[in-house]
Amino acid sequence: MSRCAILLMGPTGAGKSDIALHLVERLPLEIISVDSALVYRGMDIGTAKPGAAIRERIPHHLIDIRDPGSNYSAGDFVRDARALMLDIWARGRQPLLVGGTMMYFHALTAGIAELPEADQAIRQAINAEARIKGWPAMHAALAAVDPSAAARIHVNDSHRIQRAIEVYRLTGRGITTLQHQRVSMVADAKVIELALAPAAEDRSVLHERIDQRFKAMMAAGFLDEVRALYERGDLTAEHSAMRAVGYKQMWKYMAGEWTLDYAVERAIVTTRQLAKRQFTWLRARPQARWFDSLHQDVASRLAGALSESGVA
Repeated sequence: MSRCAILLMGPTGAGKSDIALHLVERLPLEIISVDSALVYRGMDIGTAKPGAAIRERIPHHLIDIRDPGSNYSAGDFVRDARALMLDIWARGRQPLLVGGTMMYFHALTAGIAELPEADQAIRQAINAEARIKGWPAMHAALAAVDPSAAARIHVNDSHRIQRAIEVYRLTGRGITTLQHQRVSMVADAKVIELALAPAAEDRSVLHERIDQRFKAMMAAGFLDEVRALYERGDLTAEHSAMRAVGYKQMWKYMAGEWTLDYAVERAIVTTRQLAKRQFTWLRARPQARWFDSLHQDVASRLAGALSESGVA
């Protein structure tokens, strides 16, 4: 059997997880999660993480592999996913990469730059400088050494400004130059891209699903889940895990910055905005084959398409 890498992509709330289970039951596939929040332990309700019973029956790779206090980057994902894909191919099966973290899909297919690891001393120096000069001034300093990076990074995006300056100070080269030196991790496989989303005229249905899903999460104890993370005492709003949609808004409630009603409202609005960005990214994938997530027979249609592509 030739190597295939099947990418099941789509906006949040489109039903990717359920479809993936259906496909794995019908075809020789193994699921690799492509989700920047599912990697963290203790973040179950707010990520709609598959339950233990489902995962015992059908293994899901790259779930619960990090503590929320640690970072997990696109580079980490690419390395982990590549190792898993090699193992899956060696077992005579095909990897089904499922999720909505579009940056991870892009890093896997377009390749990822070999960037230096974070250096806390340099980051602290950059932050100290920013406290004196302000981030707009740091953005201007970045423009002097890497104008392309500065052009695509917003003047108020302190996290990305910091990283770009850090890379330059560590390597003497702009992050843009390093990012152009990429190698795809799926160059040796047949890549099948599947986009699962409601038809354009049914986008309002997706918005309603997002609304109802978040309210269901709240009813299932999402606030208690965030409270447990907040009360650990070693996590802050700056940790990558706590910047996840939903967690970020509930954290502000925990910190006394927002009312609960406002936090819920902002979480729903932000999730809708995320879905919109995911659609924009998907439309830029010319090889993606689109499937209407609201079609009653969408699972069978996807399975049929994969069989026709030689995945059987």
